[in-house]
Amino acid sequence: MTREEFQELAASGVVLLDGATGSNLRRAGMPVGVSPEKWVLEHPAALQDLQRAYADAGSHIVYAPTFGGNRYNLRSYGLEDQIKELNTALVRLSKEAVEGRVLVGGDISTLGKPMEPAGEMTYTQLYDIYCEQMSILAEAGVDLLAVETMMGVEETAAALDAAQSVCDLAVLCSLSVEADGSALFDGNAVEAVKTLQGMGAAAVGVNCSTGPDQLEAVVSSMKAVAEVPVIAKPNAGMPIMTETGDAVYSMGPKDFARHIWRLANAGAGVVGGCCGTTPEYIRQVKKTLNPLLAVR
Repeated sequence: MTREEFQELAASGVVLLDGATGSNLRRAGMPVGVSPEKWVLEHPAALQDLQRAYADAGSHIVYAPTFGGNRYNLRSYGLEDQIKELNTALVRLSKEAVEGRVLVGGDISTLGKPMEPAGEMTYTQLYDIYCEQMSILAEAGVDLLAVETMMGVEETAAALDAAQSVCDLAVLCSLSVEADGSALFDGNAVEAVKTLQGMGAAAVGVNCSTGPDQLEAVVSSMKAVAEVPVIAKPNAGMPIMTETGDAVYSMGPKDFARHIWRLANAGAGVVGGCCGTTPEYIRQVKKTLNPLLAVR
C-alpha cells in the first residue's frame, strides 16, 4: 500500500488500528526479560489468536510484532544475527493469522537512545539500523510500515528517511508524548506533524504514554496544521503497578471508546489502542465510531 492508497482509505472515514500487543502477550504468559520476538515464535498461538481477535473486532490494520526487531535491540538477547529470520517469520505469522481480511503493518520503534548532541546516537547509525529492518519487512510482504512510540522528532525523521530509501510503502509515524504534546527527546506533536508530513509520511500522530482523556487538546493542535490523517493510539488510561510488576490500566473499554469518539471529533483520522487495550476495546471503538469508519 502506497502513501496515496493509504490516504484514499483514510478519506473514506476513520481508519481503525489494533490494540496492544505486548501487554496481551504478558497476559498470555510471556515473562519479563525475554525477547518478545523470539518468545512469539516459540508460542505462535498467543499472537495469532490475538490478531484474529483484532480482525474480528473491526481493525483495518494489525501490527506485526516486530516492534523491537532491529539489530540494536536484538543484540541485547544475542539475536542480532537472526534479524532477517525473526522479522520474516513474525510477518508470516501475522499474515497467516488474518488471512487477508485486514492489512498487516511492519512495526518499528525507538532505540531509546537520544541523538547527538544530547546522546551518542548519530543520524547515520539510526538510519542504517532502520534501513536494515525495514528492507526485511518490505521483502517479507507487509502492507505498510508503522513507526511508533518514538521519543523525538529527529529519530522519527531518520526512520522515515530510511523507509523511503528502501521501499514505497505508506509510513505511519507516531510519537509518545506528554499530556501537553511534548516529546520525550526533542520536539512536540505539532512539530512532528509539520516536519514528517513534509517528508512524506502517510499519517502522523501520537501513541502510548497517556490515556485518551488527556489527548483531546493535543489532537486538536495537530489537526490544525495537518495535511495528512492524524493518529491517536493511546493507552487504556494511566497504569498502576502491582507488587508483581504488572501494569493495571485504569480505563475500561466503554470509557475508552467514548474518549476515542471525542478524539475523532477533535480531528483524529486513524485511531486504535496501545498498552492495556484488548480486542474488546477495539470492538467498543468500532461500535461507537461505526458511522465514521473507513470502508475497505
